[in-house]
Amino acid sequence: MGSKFFNKLLLIAGFASLAHAAFSAAHHRTYLRLTEQEWTSLPLDIILQTVISLVIVIYNIIEVVGNFKEIRATVDMQQKTWDTLGNFPSFYSFNHRGRALNPGYTPPE
Repeated sequence: MGSKFFNKLLLIAGFASLAHAAFSAAHHRTYLRLTEQEWTSLPLDIILQTVISLVIVIYNIIEVVGNFKEIRATVDMQQKTWDTLGNFPSFYSFNHRGRALNPGYTPPE
């Protein structure tokens, strides 16, 4: 329980650090415009803060979410036959524009 709480705190801190890095990058860009300097790149501290924060956020999201389940398509595919393999009932459409092609068509009542 304590580990999850610690990971959630680190996740919040990581997001806050990412937001701070974004604000710092915007502030640096504004500073360059005001002093009429040419844009070359972001300072190294902003780049490092962004990368470290991103790693912290990714790691703690994985830890907070929990155990992942294995994706195995073979389990579902073993129960299907070759006849039903390409069968997608969700794509069936019985009300289509084909009835407009026959002028004598009257819908069943």
